Amino acid sequence: MEHRERMILASGGVFGIFLLVQLGALAFVDPAQQQGLQEIEGGGTPTLSIAFVAAMLVATGLMLLAIRYGGVSQLRLFIIFASVYISFFAFDVLVSSVLSAGRGATAVALGAALALGVVLYVYPEWYVVDAAGVVMGVGAAGLFGINFGVLPAIVLLSVLAAYDAISVYGTEHMLTLASGVMEMRVPVVLVVPLSLSYSFLDAEKPASVQSEEEAESNSDSPDPDGKPPEDGQDGNTELTAERLAAMDPADIEALEPGRVAGVDPDVLDAVDEQTREALSAATPDRDALFIGLGDAVIPTVLVASAAFFIDTGPTLELAGVSATLPAVTAMGGTLVGLSVLLWLVAQGRAHAGLPLLNGGAIGGYLLGALASGLTLAEALGLTGVL
Repeated sequence: MEHRERMILASGGVFGIFLLVQLGALAFVDPAQQQGLQEIEGGGTPTLSIAFVAAMLVATGLMLLAIRYGGVSQLRLFIIFASVYISFFAFDVLVSSVLSAGRGATAVALGAALALGVVLYVYPEWYVVDAAGVVMGVGAAGLFGINFGVLPAIVLLSVLAAYDAISVYGTEHMLTLASGVMEMRVPVVLVVPLSLSYSFLDAEKPASVQSEEEAESNSDSPDPDGKPPEDGQDGNTELTAERLAAMDPADIEALEPGRVAGVDPDVLDAVDEQTREALSAATPDRDALFIGLGDAVIPTVLVASAAFFIDTGPTLELAGVSATLPAVTAMGGTLVGLSVLLWLVAQGRAHAGLPLLNGGAIGGYLLGALASGLTLAEALGLTGVL
């Protein structure tokens, strides 16, 4: 199977994970309210979002410190414990809504969450990590959705989108964090392989999550004339527009497969089809697609919030789950943003996901809310503020 076809199939897998998290969160909303899991009456205020972001920054800092100073084992255990804790809520709500068995359902949910934690600790293969991530995503997005009103949810998504862009393109500490958690094999990063033989347990850290300093330290310096390393040298090189300009066309076509670690997207836009094919052939195929769990959870918070707090307009049925039109269009907007993100990732570069995903979710939500008859102020949750 061609690499492009495998990329398309893997992208479909990413879409499937997002849909499972979104539909699961929608199914979570009503039973969670009935079980009294809504702790914040009325959905709170934007200060709730700011407090959450502040707490997240502290948690991110602690994780980076643990990765840098040898606390990876302890951090891994803590994340697995958090996975079990959040998964219990997801299992408890969803199992109870199906079985209506009271304490029996709670016991089943607890057993399922503990089993998931044990398997995640003992054998964190990609499908185990993804399964745990989906369950965690459902529980986290559902819990936040029923406690964050539409306005706090929109503020949360907007602030985190800006933070994600800064941390990926500016400080790059999110790349460092992604690199560290991938080595821990925990459901903070979701994995979709491009081949049946792929093993997350044996995989090395992909170049797409390396910072510029790591990429430079792991690549060979080009010759003074800008050419890639000569045969027999170890390592790959990042091919930028400057290096391409210094190369002869014959040198480009002579590149061996796997000799280029990555190609600047601007390079591909500036060359002809023959050169583009040569560059693509020289770039090693990626083994899997990686996407942060937060990229699936954060926009889904708005989906769940819209389903919970907006009762105006038509109600639609999706895979047996009822949802208001604004919630459905927020899902659609998220998936549009995901399409653009996957296209960018296919170019071989790391990208911030939340600006596209959250922007799509907010835009989709607003379209659905206005189509449901809400004013812009009502859609944004500003009627009680203005």
